[in-house]
Amino acid sequence: MAVEDKHISYRIYLVAFSIFIMAVLVTFKLTKIQWSEGDYYRKLAKERTVRNFVIPANKGNIYSADGSLLATSIPNYNIRFDAVAPKSIDFEKSVKPLSDSLAKMLGKPSSFYHTQLRMARDNKNRYLLIARDLSYTEYIKIKGFPLFNLGANKGGMITEQETVREHPIGKIAERTIGYDRIDENGTRVGKGIEWSFRKYLNGKDGKVLKQKIAKGQWKPIRDVNEEDPQDGYDVISTIDVYIQDIAHHALLKQLKEYKAEHGCVVVMETKTGKVKAISNLGKLNPTDSTYFETTNYAIAESHEPGSTFKLVDMIALLDDNKIDTSAVYDSKGGIITYPSFKGEKVRDSHEGGYGRISLARGFEVSSNTIMVQAVYENYKNNPQEFVDRIDRMGLNKPLGLPFQGEGKPYIPQPGDKHWSALSLPWMAYGYGVSVTPLQTLTLYNAVANNGEMVKPQFVSEIKEWNKVIKKYDKQIINPKICSDETIKKLKAVMQNVVKKGTGSKLYSKDFSMAGKTGTAQANYGKNGGNDKHYISSFVGFFPAESPKYSCIVVVHKPNTSLNNYYGADVAGPVFKRIAQKIFTDSPSTNEIKNLNKKISRQEVAYNDYKIKSNSEIKVIPNLKGMSGMDAVALLGNLKLKVKVIGIGKVKKQSIPAGQSLDKNKTIILELS
Repeated sequence: MAVEDKHISYRIYLVAFSIFIMAVLVTFKLTKIQWSEGDYYRKLAKERTVRNFVIPANKGNIYSADGSLLATSIPNYNIRFDAVAPKSIDFEKSVKPLSDSLAKMLGKPSSFYHTQLRMARDNKNRYLLIARDLSYTEYIKIKGFPLFNLGANKGGMITEQETVREHPIGKIAERTIGYDRIDENGTRVGKGIEWSFRKYLNGKDGKVLKQKIAKGQWKPIRDVNEEDPQDGYDVISTIDVYIQDIAHHALLKQLKEYKAEHGCVVVMETKTGKVKAISNLGKLNPTDSTYFETTNYAIAESHEPGSTFKLVDMIALLDDNKIDTSAVYDSKGGIITYPSFKGEKVRDSHEGGYGRISLARGFEVSSNTIMVQAVYENYKNNPQEFVDRIDRMGLNKPLGLPFQGEGKPYIPQPGDKHWSALSLPWMAYGYGVSVTPLQTLTLYNAVANNGEMVKPQFVSEIKEWNKVIKKYDKQIINPKICSDETIKKLKAVMQNVVKKGTGSKLYSKDFSMAGKTGTAQANYGKNGGNDKHYISSFVGFFPAESPKYSCIVVVHKPNTSLNNYYGADVAGPVFKRIAQKIFTDSPSTNEIKNLNKKISRQEVAYNDYKIKSNSEIKVIPNLKGMSGMDAVALLGNLKLKVKVIGIGKVKKQSIPAGQSLDKNKTIILELS
């Protein structure tokens, strides 16, 4: 028995010792956590329960030149309720009036909100959803409701804010306005003005300190932010909403009519280079009949321009003093070839050619044979001279626009691996070269602007309210692309293109235009020619005599089954519609001369009217020969009732002149 008791005592000692050791270890660990690792664990605990959250800054707005909103940030608010936060006395006092206020604002019965709030209080719900997607005005209103007006800590109101980017004018110019966002991979991506000017638009994000509450939710610790967000600046674009609307719908109408794949139009202010309208419309797939702003074709798409490149020929030939516009060439039945062409032929679109015509006429009717002969015969011994002229005009390099994805031009250079005996003649009628529509427009705009080539401009100012932060002035690419004499001749032949050339269908006696048609075959050498399609274009300026706007229209893949794919017929009407609308709908700012010059007939009529309308007159005046409008006004001043029959001048009055005035009678005027 004593031995058994001894074994029990050993076990007790062992257990007690084990407990003692465990107590020592726990004490040691607690001491270490408290003193040695305390800062680390306190920091870890704080990070897991208290955290700074980013408050996104409101992005600046993008405005059109006329003050219309193109892009703006709309704040949306979600309101939740921490039912544990309010004191019982505050909750009981305010729950009924809060329910009534919510019912009036949000449309559900007061009893619904009363029940929801009480259930949340009973269940200790710290994240009850009250309302979603409230506007700023609604948020301010709900913030003033009973209980909520005590703030986050005392009233339990939890506010969640998010910002949504809206385009008030819809899809118009969407690709140029652009976007700036984080994609599904967490990468920042963007296009257009939104992306290019993001450092001004985005502002600076703020911070708010939140504490973790039940069910993994977070609520603000204080009513004030740790760091308030700073709103972004506003960007004032050069786009004119009125002209943009005209351009967009004119292009859309033509794309639908010709079942084209895609197209673009740009309208630019001649002297400044400010882009007043840019529209890029395309189908998402070939079977679609709906067009969208899918790609910024005007800026990004570099392609063979076709006959619109013939302006380069004219500038080089005239300014290098090779020949004059009166030089005569034989179109040779509409087909020419040279031994160095290796059997390749240059053809005119007009079967049989144009006979013997001048260089100017060759440009007006867009004769390939005439333009190729003129360029080839004058530059074949030194093609570098021709190419240098193109390079000096800046067509061999991008415009340097502030947007991503600007298309790269291609001008073949003598001596490189792509140069051949066909390069020079092909360049003469717009093949073997590649430029963007906006580059082509910039060249034509330089002619309209008397030789000064200006860079296309999409933004005019950065502003903070009414304060200008940055102003974008006109940028000159080339102060003089050619001589004044050459400019004068170029303007004349481009006017004749519309008056009596390939663009004659566009001519109007009511307003003048100048420009050039273009019809290019694309992909003619690919897949045995099965991918061949047409690119129709028209580029020019208006009014022709004193250009205010330049414009380019490019339409890709018009449906050839309609038997019409030429630039004058497909792209030209868009140009004309835009010019016509701007001419007829825009208010005139012409100065009226000799406004103060007196005309004797008007003076006599005015004095006669003044005498007859004298309020002291007591008898009916003689109204015969007076205009109906003046007679009615005169009798109205005399407080008489008037009835008018017909239009024109008074030929008869029912109450003869000289009778005394009687305001109860009605005088009838018969007009001629």
